[in-house]
Amino acid sequence: MKKTIMLAVAFIACISIFAQTKDEKYAEDVQSIDAILNAYYDVISGSSQQPWQFERDSYIHSKNAVIIRLDENGNTNPHTLESEYIPMGLSPRQDFYEIELKRNVNHFGNLAQVWSAFEIRTDPNITSDIRGLNSIQLHYEKGRWFIDSWTCEMESEKNRLVSDFLNEN
Repeated sequence: MKKTIMLAVAFIACISIFAQTKDEKYAEDVQSIDAILNAYYDVISGSSQQPWQFERDSYIHSKNAVIIRLDENGNTNPHTLESEYIPMGLSPRQDFYEIELKRNVNHFGNLAQVWSAFEIRTDPNITSDIRGLNSIQLHYEKGRWFIDSWTCEMESEKNRLVSDFLNEN
């Protein structure tokens, strides 16, 4: 009898955990600008043993989010979030940590613009010299924040944008 009751309780607990909607699972990620930016860095970072968090990443972005990368000559490579996932899903995951170094937020009404400097590491505790700057646009709708787009440029020998951004007051 005790075994049956224990199994029933375990079954109900599993159903309630796995039956959560995305809104229930990731609601805290989108309640503030800080929360969504922390989730943004969290979903991309992790060890090679951790699975990609595609569902969570998709949830924090708006449906038609655009990603733009600038090369060292200023040329753009715009694409959708879904096309970002394709190469990630096709190759084995490696240890990768995008660590935020500094954030500047401008927030007016339901709009926000975030400048965020980051460093790419293969170990979260060992600094690296691979750095970049994100420009992230967000909007607030239906009680939550969405990332609409982000543009990234990596620091290079001829463009010290992260150093300049970190040295700003």
